[in-house]
This record gives sequence, C-alpha cells and structure tokens, in this order.
Amino acid sequence: IPSDYTAECSDAHPMDDASATDNCGEVVIDVVETTIPGLCAGDYTITRTFTATDDCGNAESETQTITIIDTTGPELFIPPSYSADCGDQLLFFDALASDNCGEVTIQVDNTYEYSCETSYVLSRTFTATDDCGNETVDVQLITVTDTTAPEFTSIPADYTAECSEVHPMDDASATDNCGTVTINVVETTTPGACAGDYTITRDFTATDDCGNATSATQTITI
Repeated sequence: IPSDYTAECSDAHPMDDASATDNCGEVVIDVVETTIPGLCAGDYTITRTFTATDDCGNAESETQTITIIDTTGPELFIPPSYSADCGDQLLFFDALASDNCGEVTIQVDNTYEYSCETSYVLSRTFTATDDCGNETVDVQLITVTDTTAPEFTSIPADYTAECSEVHPMDDASATDNCGTVTINVVETTTPGACAGDYTITRDFTATDDCGNATSATQTITI
C-alpha cells in the first residue's frame, strides 16, 4: 500500500494505488477515503482504507494516513516607506496579502516616535494572518520632518521720532506651515551724542515647535 506521508496543504498530494495478489484467483481492491478536519482549513488528515477481496470473499484491509499541514505564512505586500514634510498630506495605502491555502486577514498597528511636536516617524506594522494562525509581519515607515522656518506676516516699521514724542513698541506676528509660533524680542539701546539722542534696535525671533527660527529687526531712531 502507499506509504503514510505529511505534506504542506499547498504541495502535491499523490493518491497512489495499492496492489495485491491472491493464492488462487483474481483480486479486487476497493478504497474508502475519509477526511478528518483539523484546527483550520489547511490542516486535516486523510485516511485511505484499502480492502483487497478475492473471488471467494476473503478480504484484507490496510490503511494509509496522509497528514496535511499548513505552516506557511501568507505572502504580504506593503506600501513603500517614504518621507514627507509636515505640511504635506500623508497617504495611507492598504497592504495586500495572499495565502497558499486559505483566507487572510490583515491588521495594521500605528506607532509614533517624535523628535519634536511636528517631526516624527510613523511605523505602520502590517500583520497578515491565515486560517491556521501563521503570520507574516512587515513595517512601513513614514518619516515626517519639519525643516521650514516660520514666516513673519508683519514686522513693525522702522521710524524716527523726537525724544519727547510717543515711541510705539508694536508687536510682530508670524505663521508656521505646521504648528504654533513663539516670538521673542530683544531690545538694545545704543546711546547717541546726548541724553535725548539714541537708537533702539528690536530683534524679533519667530520659532516653531521644532526649533526652526526666522529673525527680523526694527530700528527706532530717537
């Protein structure tokens, strides 16, 4: 009779015949195949019971056992990794998977590793699992960077005024492509030839959440 064997569910499963002889006449061989389900679609057992019967009804039976297993993980195809600016629209494509024997489910888990509030690496971990619990895991990395400094939307204009006049100290304003902006101002007074004669320089620095900065200066001549 054919030998017992174990094979992957996607391999060939030969169903060879048995042979028999009799001491006096012809032999007829019947085979009964029984499939016993396992824990999943690609895991099962086939028993092949061969019965050889001669012309007088004398019979002998033997059984071949074929064990089918699924130990192969799905084939997983994930989106390519890429880099983007924090102001860009991120694209979240799905993964695809196929299995050698059954259905596949895909799960994705996202984790973020921040270097600052608007610069980070997003790890998209895709896990493809077949009916038998075999898994294939792969990771897509989306690297988001913030290298663009804020832009001033208004800076107080330079002006010259008499020492007795009002000296307005207006604020500057700025915007950023990705986050909030903090504006610091440093004022420096440079004496002139007399008490009522001096210069004020106001250095404005606009800084975003990731430390990118832009500077501008207003000069007030008194």
